[in-house]
Amino acid sequence: MTKIDDVIAALRTGFSGTLIHPADAAYDTARTVMYGGYDRHPGLIARARTVADVQRVVDVARDTGIELAVRSGGHSNAGHSTTEGGLVLDLRDMTAIAVDPAQKTLTAESGATAIAVTRAALAHDLVVGFGDAGSVGIGGITLGGGVGYLVRKWGLTIDSLLAAEIVIADGRRLTASATDNPELFWALRGGGGNFGVVTSLTYALAELPAFTGGMLCLPATAETLAGFVAAAENAPDELSTIANVMPAPPMPFLPPELHGKLVILGMLAFAGPDADAQRALAPFRALARPYADFVKPGPYTQMYPPEDPDYHPTAVARNMFMDHIGLSEARTIIDRLDQSDAVFRVAQIRVLGGASARVPADATAYGHREAAIMVNLAAFWTTPEDQAKQQAWVDRFRADLTQQTQGAYVNFLMAEGHERIRSAYPGAIWDRLRLVKRQYDPTNLFRLNQNIAPADA
Repeated sequence: MTKIDDVIAALRTGFSGTLIHPADAAYDTARTVMYGGYDRHPGLIARARTVADVQRVVDVARDTGIELAVRSGGHSNAGHSTTEGGLVLDLRDMTAIAVDPAQKTLTAESGATAIAVTRAALAHDLVVGFGDAGSVGIGGITLGGGVGYLVRKWGLTIDSLLAAEIVIADGRRLTASATDNPELFWALRGGGGNFGVVTSLTYALAELPAFTGGMLCLPATAETLAGFVAAAENAPDELSTIANVMPAPPMPFLPPELHGKLVILGMLAFAGPDADAQRALAPFRALARPYADFVKPGPYTQMYPPEDPDYHPTAVARNMFMDHIGLSEARTIIDRLDQSDAVFRVAQIRVLGGASARVPADATAYGHREAAIMVNLAAFWTTPEDQAKQQAWVDRFRADLTQQTQGAYVNFLMAEGHERIRSAYPGAIWDRLRLVKRQYDPTNLFRLNQNIAPADA
């Protein structure tokens, strides 16, 4: 018998979920992940329904030595939600959500999506921030940090995390919080999926009785881009922004002559009354005459655009932090994007600060509290030859923009090697994470991730 045969035989008992085999009609759909560059064929997909199912899969993976991929929403930039020939533990059937409006808390299973959790909280005028895509699974985005549209007002997703339920490598089910297994709780807030399978998460919710947000499309000039960043830095904490410098999409709200030309597609989110929002938004609208302005009062869910489940882009991307973006940096960004021949390319700029910067640097495993700006650079590719070309382009682009602030945000890393993973965890954070890893996963069972190896005994 092969290793996968041993796994299949073992999971015929003690597992109440669904086992999907390569010969099954549902297999191709079940194995597909968000990003199209990872066409992998797991030997088995185990869709868990209960924590006991998760424990059973972890036990079998440990005992057989098979490569284990853990999938929440399938959005891993590095393709870690799937495996070639190994075992996928798929949490997408674990989606229960419970809101306690009186205590302002929410507990959700890790397979729930950001949009589902957001809707459940908003039913009580409450909210917790995730990222900028509604279909992302809350497990993955939370464990890496969670940088989204509420980051300046209430910090990262991990800054609202109260507790996590986790199955560790020896199969035990633990609770991690400020009082239960606190060192594990520290590591889970930014350390990714290195320490076990998180099955549920409990968050503190914030009141959000009023919200204004949406898309503001502006001309892509160096002056406008530098002004956008400056306005975002000077904005009140209630306003979080993302500036996407990219070719204009062929959408009906933009004139045809603009399609394919660079624009600044800004996403602006104000957590508070509309009168305050309008004052905060005025500097952005004054930068240039907008091509389109869809920033308006409404539910926070309007920040999550519709998503095509059959859209699986192939791209190479690089993440970095920057100290500032003035006219010189803005010109470099626009020039590099103009010179690219990629079918699609983007520089995404997130001004940080606010509440996210007021958390002590060692309070969580996310080690970039002082970073002013996060930048993502991406180029889409169509063939393997084009992939290599675009990868070289984004690497040069990142080098051109590199400043004193170093590092990377782990959730946006692709498969870039050990040094880039190391850069996500500066200073003593890396060594501390390795000690936690040694305690809870000494054999590195959970290694299909941005891996942190256990400290030497």
